[in-house]
Amino acid sequence: MNFFHYLKDKRNFFILNMIIMFFVSLMMIVSTDSRNAVSNIVYTNMVIFFIVAIYVIIEYYYNREFYRELNDLVESNHEEFLATLPKPRNDEQLLYLELLKKVNSVHGDQLQKLYNEKMDHQDFITSWIHEVKVPIAAGRLLMENSNGRTVEYLVDKFEDELDRIENYVEQALYYSRIDSFSKDYFISEVVLDQVAKNSVKKYAKSFINKQIRFHMDNIEQVVHTDSKWLGFIIDQVFSNSLKYTGEGGEISVQFEEDRKEKRLQIQDTGIGIKPEDISRVFEKGFTGFIGRSHAKSTGLGLYLAKEMALKLGHDLSIHSEDGKYTKVIIHFPKIRNYYHL
Repeated sequence: MNFFHYLKDKRNFFILNMIIMFFVSLMMIVSTDSRNAVSNIVYTNMVIFFIVAIYVIIEYYYNREFYRELNDLVESNHEEFLATLPKPRNDEQLLYLELLKKVNSVHGDQLQKLYNEKMDHQDFITSWIHEVKVPIAAGRLLMENSNGRTVEYLVDKFEDELDRIENYVEQALYYSRIDSFSKDYFISEVVLDQVAKNSVKKYAKSFINKQIRFHMDNIEQVVHTDSKWLGFIIDQVFSNSLKYTGEGGEISVQFEEDRKEKRLQIQDTGIGIKPEDISRVFEKGFTGFIGRSHAKSTGLGLYLAKEMALKLGHDLSIHSEDGKYTKVIIHFPKIRNYYHL
């Protein structure tokens, strides 16, 4: 900041000084002898003007180094500029520097959040590509080894691989919509048993192939939710249950209600979850011991289900005993503020 700009910033101070001097001059004219009034007024104004000028010049040179260092920082490309901020000369400058540090901190947090989201998306895309290549490769192997296979057998196997690809594509679609959830949901009264039956129909072939029994209580209950998103949540739960339930097993659906909430329970007689893994099953990408040793798993199904349940104002919990059962519970609180969804 040069001296001219400094004087320009001090214009309010000069205006105030002129008003005070005008008042002082007026009082001197009224209260003193008119013969000496003019000379006294001129003398007084000159002295005060000299004092003000000395004050302004001293203050400028006192703060000049501070402004010069700030200007150098503005013109430089130094990334760690906060470490080289000039030392404040008064409380006003200290306040501005603290504000600058706070703004930089908030900006840094936002950049870190965006970077983390970018890395999460990149990790997901990489994982998704590897996973979706598996059914594609399986389909090619079926084509290359189709000699001696019946058409019905090939069609059935191709359908299985297409279903896997469809499930991965659906996961990617809903994963991409998590951030824009508020633009793509509609809360209404939804009949739970109808949504559950639609999911069972979607996986009917898996139920039949693995001879898994299905039992559902009479749950003609109504909850307030988005039917499409809730359907996806239930789909992910059924997909996991079918994946880890052996042939001849059973999957059941039950409904409970108390004063605080309604609960939809989906329980299977599968291989269960180890105690050390139970607290991490909703983490993104976490597959645990079961996912690594029994089947290919992206670790995204329950993560997406949990995130979407929370965005709908619901919740998801899981109970399991290793080697015996796994129970996933969808909680529907009776009192919710949809304005915050």
